Amino acid sequence: MDIFKINDLSFRYPDMENKVLDHVTIHIPEGEFVVVCGPSGCGKTTLLRLLKTELAPVGESTGEIYYFNKLLNSWDNRKLIEEIGFVFQDPENQIVMDEVMQEIVFSLENLGYSHFEMRKRVAELVHSFGMEHLLEYKPSELSGGQKQLLNLLSILLLKPKVLLLDEPTSQLDPVAAKDLIIMLERLNKEMGITIVLVEHRLEELFAIADRVLMMDEGKIVHAGDSKEVIYKLYKNNDEQFIPYVPAVSRLYLEIEQFHKIENIPLTVKESKEWMNELPSDVENSGQSVQDSFSITHHDTILSVKNTYFQYDKDLPMILKNLSLQIKQGDYFAIIGGNGSGKTTLLKACLGMIKPQRGSARYLGKDITKLKGKELYKKFAYLPQNPRIYFIQDTMVKEMQEVINQHKIENGSAKIEEMLDLFGIAHLRNRHPYDCSGGELQKAALACMLLSKPEILFIDEPTKGLDPISKQHFGKIIKELHKTGMTIVMVTHDIEFAAINAHRCAIMFDGAITVDGTPKELFKGNYFYTTAINRATRMSNLPEVLTLEEALEIWPDHVLTY
Repeated sequence: MDIFKINDLSFRYPDMENKVLDHVTIHIPEGEFVVVCGPSGCGKTTLLRLLKTELAPVGESTGEIYYFNKLLNSWDNRKLIEEIGFVFQDPENQIVMDEVMQEIVFSLENLGYSHFEMRKRVAELVHSFGMEHLLEYKPSELSGGQKQLLNLLSILLLKPKVLLLDEPTSQLDPVAAKDLIIMLERLNKEMGITIVLVEHRLEELFAIADRVLMMDEGKIVHAGDSKEVIYKLYKNNDEQFIPYVPAVSRLYLEIEQFHKIENIPLTVKESKEWMNELPSDVENSGQSVQDSFSITHHDTILSVKNTYFQYDKDLPMILKNLSLQIKQGDYFAIIGGNGSGKTTLLKACLGMIKPQRGSARYLGKDITKLKGKELYKKFAYLPQNPRIYFIQDTMVKEMQEVINQHKIENGSAKIEEMLDLFGIAHLRNRHPYDCSGGELQKAALACMLLSKPEILFIDEPTKGLDPISKQHFGKIIKELHKTGMTIVMVTHDIEFAAINAHRCAIMFDGAITVDGTPKELFKGNYFYTTAINRATRMSNLPEVLTLEEALEIWPDHVLTY
């Protein structure tokens, strides 16, 4: 039986000409694991929210949504609240209580469950999630991954039949994201809970999805099982959709001469099995891309030395005896788990916080003693949420404000130059809050570059970006780096760091534990590495770090015997 049936659904937001959803017709059988993907702004989140009546957006809607063959809005509200669970992209947005235990039982209390039933459900699920040791904590003290698991646990206490998840891994480090995906797979396979998941991070999801729905401009453009959709995307050779193909799958499709849909690998294990069938005498056809990345010793432009920092005297140290040197012209990526101190380190480098011990210096000067204009003319900071950067009601007004503040000559020409560089000229008169995350990111960066900073600090730049937007953003940052700008980036995205950065460091327990080239740092790791590296390790083909490297150094085609 279909748990959801959507017939000819269209939706338009108020004051918008184009439809966000355009005659969408799909059915979702009970017990399926469905992954919905597509470019930012294609209608994925709108579709998901329309399936949860309390979260349905305001606008003009036509068509029907059925839940178990009955119109969705004709069901009893309590039944829908219990049976349809929704997990948000930002775990902070879903937490309402000050203590973990209060948060866990909040929904059960609101629905009037007995103490006996609450204790029974809580005891089972808290133990199943291994969260007993967190019950006395405050949600604010949890890592991003723990907060997302807390949200999931709170929803599961209501015993839902379907889970709707909107990019639940976008703010999680690789280990936390893997834990969440494993939990969702268990809930689907062992409990029979239907999963409908909107996501950009697809490497591991294609392997467990029963069906993939690819959206574009409000329509379902591809639908089928993972291998069917991957093959369609590859054969169509559409620049917009090729980046959605998982690296291990694309490697097979690019290298294997006679590929078959049923043989497309979705996992590292399947990729290794294919590679082990290749002739063992395959040789490199070129020099490794990553081998060309070596750390060049320029002058130190920024240094952090023996730094300790805590936000409150009753809270643990976030930075612990941390030391770091940034060289002129570095493209430096800082990797680490949620709560390891990466963002706090950026704030120390920017003079936004003053360490209790130690120092942060720019060209030998204490950063905390530099005056605002002197500091912010040299530094630019792109935060995780670029929306907080904007205070004007149009993009062009925001850029004009930067011109006025810094007294930049030929301001109008500079604004036009930046709008063209980032491909956002069509957004000049749009309100920042009406733009997608990727558009906001480009606009914020365009504003910052008007003052020609020496160092660009970026915090989680790929969060919430679809694969093609991520690719475009990477190219922009590379071009800035080529001009001599120093780049310091905090990210969870190992693939992005491996492809773009020239120097990387891993943060653990408040300190930099290791520092080197991407190849030195990521090769041989279990989790903090790329899917291609895991697949090529101990195979018949040379070990590489990125898909780009593999396609450059391996033969154009190989034939399995």
